Amino acid sequence: MKRREMLKLSALAGLASAALPSVAQAESCQTDGTPNQFIPKKAADANPLENDIEKYQKCPYCGMDRKEHNKTRMLVQYSDDLADGVCSIHCLALSLSLNIDREPKEIWGPDFAASVEPRPLLPVDKLTYLLGADLKHAMTKKSKHSFASADVAKEFQAKHGGTLVNFNDALRESYLGMADDVMMIRKNRAERRRRAMEKKQG
Repeated sequence: MKRREMLKLSALAGLASAALPSVAQAESCQTDGTPNQFIPKKAADANPLENDIEKYQKCPYCGMDRKEHNKTRMLVQYSDDLADGVCSIHCLALSLSLNIDREPKEIWGPDFAASVEPRPLLPVDKLTYLLGADLKHAMTKKSKHSFASADVAKEFQAKHGGTLVNFNDALRESYLGMADDVMMIRKNRAERRRRAMEKKQG
């Protein structure tokens, strides 16, 4: 994967701008309200892929359970060995934007078609992405599923529609669809809170 191209894509979200302080500046900030609060909280890990679900159980950006959403979960390891285990490519886009001064060393995504649980994670430059298929996905209106085999991805495309792309294109689509995704997530969470309140009152 071309790291510089991927880093350029992270700017599309508008979540990190030139006004953000550098890593050195951020580390000097000790309070919330600064980019320092978004630095991955887990200790540096030279091998984050090992037992990733046990080590990174909850997505730090939305709180979703990564074991439950293992078919869409992702993992990024930055150059300083800090890692973010997230639930989806939507939240990966957030991590890359908020950690704009950290260069990704490796990014892994799941093989959606695998028959084992949890789905194995592979480097994203080895994956084929299927966008916009009629397959349920986490945190996004436009589904984005990754496959280890391009031929299997084509089989899913024949059954469920969509467009085959590489990781960089899928990440770009995540940024471009961020506004619609956030609106959908807010609506879904409001509905869950309403149902929970009704159940509590009933």
